[in-house]
Order: sequence, then C-alpha cells, then structure tokens
Amino acid sequence: MHHKAEEWKLIARATKIKLMKEHRRDLRLDTDAENKLVQATVHCTWRPSTKELFRDIIALMRTKENFRMRIENLDWNNQTIFVDSKTPEGRRLVPMSRRVSEILKNRCGERTEGWVFPSKRSAPGHLRSICNLFRQARNAAALSKELVLYCAGHDYGTRILTRTGNLAAVMRTMGHRDVRTAMHHQHPELEIVRGALDYGSMPNSTETGV
Repeated sequence: MHHKAEEWKLIARATKIKLMKEHRRDLRLDTDAENKLVQATVHCTWRPSTKELFRDIIALMRTKENFRMRIENLDWNNQTIFVDSKTPEGRRLVPMSRRVSEILKNRCGERTEGWVFPSKRSAPGHLRSICNLFRQARNAAALSKELVLYCAGHDYGTRILTRTGNLAAVMRTMGHRDVRTAMHHQHPELEIVRGALDYGSMPNSTETGV
C-alpha cells in the first residue's frame, strides 16, 4: 500500500519496513504422524461420520489436495484433479493416487456435480476448515503443537522430490513458480544423507562407512 501511495504521489517515499525472519517449518505430516492422528480419534468424542471425514481429509492433504474440490473437476478416466486458481501457476492438473481415487469415489458416490465436501453451514457451500478437529486429534496423539495441516504440503514436496528428483514436476503439481518457494516445502536433505550413509555401511560396499 505504501508503494502504491508513493506511485500515486500521495507520499514522498514509501516507508521501509523490516520484516521478521521467517523460519522454515521442519515438521512433516508424514505417514507416522497420520497414523497417530487417526488412531487418536478413537479417544475423541466424535460421530463416526466425523472420524471418517477427518481420515479422508488428512489423506487428501498428504497428496497436496484439500477439501475445496468440485466433482466436475475430477477426471476419472485420466485420474487427475483440475485445481482452479486465480493465478496461472495455481491452475493445474494433479494426478490422483490410487488411495485418493478410492476416497473421492466413495465421497462422490453417484453425484456428478457439486462440492466433494459440501457443507450447509458454510457460505461458499463447501467445508472450509477442520482446524479444530485437527487440534483435538493432535492433542490426543501428544504430537507437537508445531505440527499443522500445512505440514502435509512439506511432506508431499519432500516425498515426490526424493522419489523423482524432478523439481520442475514437483513445482507444477504444487503450483509454485519460484524455486525458493518450492524448496521451503521440501526437506529431502536428511533422507539423502541417510541413504548415502547406509550405502557406505553395506557389507559388500567398497566405500568406507561413517
């Protein structure tokens, strides 16, 4: 806003504001965390349908999808999901895993249009958040408060980059344009180093283990 005000000659010069340093999230909502969260719902006083909803959304978030999907954007033949967005990078196709395909087909049933996760309470007509449910499950599972739903994106980026080595493909499916932004969502370093250490420690290896 300050730069716009300077551009419109409303002020002489835009104020320089020093932002606080942002620390990269180190936690991932990985398979172990997902299992602990799902198991913890046993101790939550939720309806069975709520527990099923929670399990489905956690699984979708770990494949870089969320609950703001329309059935019309699901291509069952090609097993892809069209993600609509205001930006060119955000508008993209994301492949469905077999697990996600089963979850979505079960959710959609015979419906051919509308929201995948409809909600009568929300103005847009779809579910908007499960933050309260996530917080309850996280507390019941005694997981770190630093673990949030957003950490699922970090797990996705790390897994796909580690297994494919194709950063460009990861960026396209995550809707990232800037490499620095994409790398904030990936933590493959430890896995790569561990793999190198394990390789060097193999009995038949000619390398010296550490």
